[in-house]
Amino acid sequence: MSEQAVADLGLIGLAVMGQNLILNAADHGFTVCAYNRTHTVVDDFLNGPAKGKSIVGAHSIAELVAKLKRPRKIMLLIKAGKPVDYVINDLVPFLEKGDIIIDGGNSHYPDSNRRYEELTKKGILFVGSGVSGGEEGARYGPSLMPGGSEEAWPHIKPIFQSISAKADGEPCCDWVGPAGSGHYVKMVHNGIEYGDMQVICEAYDIMKRVGHFTDKEISDVFAKWDKGVLDSFLVEITTNILKKNDTDGRPIVEKILDSAGQKGTGKWTAINALDLGMPVTLIGEAVFARCLSAIKDERVLASKTLPGPAIPEGVVKDRQQFIDDLEQALYASKIISYAQGFMLIREAARTYGWKLNNPSIALMWRGGCIIRSVFLGEITKAYRENPDLQNLLLNKFFSDAVTKAQSGWRKTLALATTYGIPTPTFSTALAFYDGYRSERLPANLLQAQRDYFGAHTFKVLPEEASESLPLGKNIHVNWTGHGGNVSSTSYDA
Repeated sequence: MSEQAVADLGLIGLAVMGQNLILNAADHGFTVCAYNRTHTVVDDFLNGPAKGKSIVGAHSIAELVAKLKRPRKIMLLIKAGKPVDYVINDLVPFLEKGDIIIDGGNSHYPDSNRRYEELTKKGILFVGSGVSGGEEGARYGPSLMPGGSEEAWPHIKPIFQSISAKADGEPCCDWVGPAGSGHYVKMVHNGIEYGDMQVICEAYDIMKRVGHFTDKEISDVFAKWDKGVLDSFLVEITTNILKKNDTDGRPIVEKILDSAGQKGTGKWTAINALDLGMPVTLIGEAVFARCLSAIKDERVLASKTLPGPAIPEGVVKDRQQFIDDLEQALYASKIISYAQGFMLIREAARTYGWKLNNPSIALMWRGGCIIRSVFLGEITKAYRENPDLQNLLLNKFFSDAVTKAQSGWRKTLALATTYGIPTPTFSTALAFYDGYRSERLPANLLQAQRDYFGAHTFKVLPEEASESLPLGKNIHVNWTGHGGNVSSTSYDA
């Protein structure tokens, strides 16, 4: 080993996340080599937050690689997309077979699939790792979701599990699976995050507009909820946001433009759900809710021309019952969101040939990340008890919870609908639940319509099979007597 090879990990990208992750690793006894293409950023970091710690710097890729112990482990925390490819291309000429490149950015999983394939051919081990928890998580314990070349795991496991958040003494980090599965799981995590944020916003809106609660009163409600089944990071920060006032004494939240931004990960999740044919409706509605919020000018115009029901004072007669019902609606909707997310992960594993560990995925989300919440422990438990669980709603804990929540859930939605409050995620969660528990849906009529206008064929119910409607066949009916008997596509196309 070269005398220069002193670092356990190299990290490229010294924005806040990169710096905090380096400081975290140093706190856990690892020596880290920091590199940024702007050399002054490296120097300022070494002479500032990193001073006196087991952190060294590099002013070139060659110097970075020279300071790393073999197999070299280099983590990228840079902007997703082309920048990742550029840096990988710069790194590869200096690396040897068995060295490890870790992409810790918010990369789209197809890009990670491609990088995994390309680097595998060169003998370089690639890891695409989801990193969640923001600045504070990076500094004191993020949720880490690594996937890719499994041969890399024994080499990075001691570092990753040391610096990750802990939940009940277990690290919120484990091996996810092959290729781009780490970034896939992070994508679904972010999609669930979209859903969690939207259901919370709908609960806030109902309290505000139907219950005429003040922001302080709503904050107090969320604070109470955060001590129960809704205990979670997002409920906690919502409590704090709603009680923060500006210098004039008014809540800052009331001064913020109601036009939401997004960086694309929720959209990726919704698109992938459509591609895989999975009804991940809540995340989809959460994305569309942001899109609707963004057309502010149109909404202002519509508000002046499109009528809706008035909301008089005193609609809520029993405030505590109103709050309790709303809590159940929020809780049940969150359960549906997570159930749909794990449905998508299960289907992705089947479609892409990935062997994924659902209990570990739930555990990884229990601490350090944005969607951390108390009931993720129950998800971990459910999948440990039954790794082949088809849907979380079929687990007793979650079926009991949703059964208990039904009355309040339905009353809350009825109230919101009566008074014209949009609840896209609450509504789609209940619609999914009612659809999922329905033995029969009206898709029989839909199939008849498709066959009528496009000869797309249908299949018959086993108990209704006959000589004219044989079981297991793709059937086309001449509905009008004027059409032909040639079908256009198969039932499954």
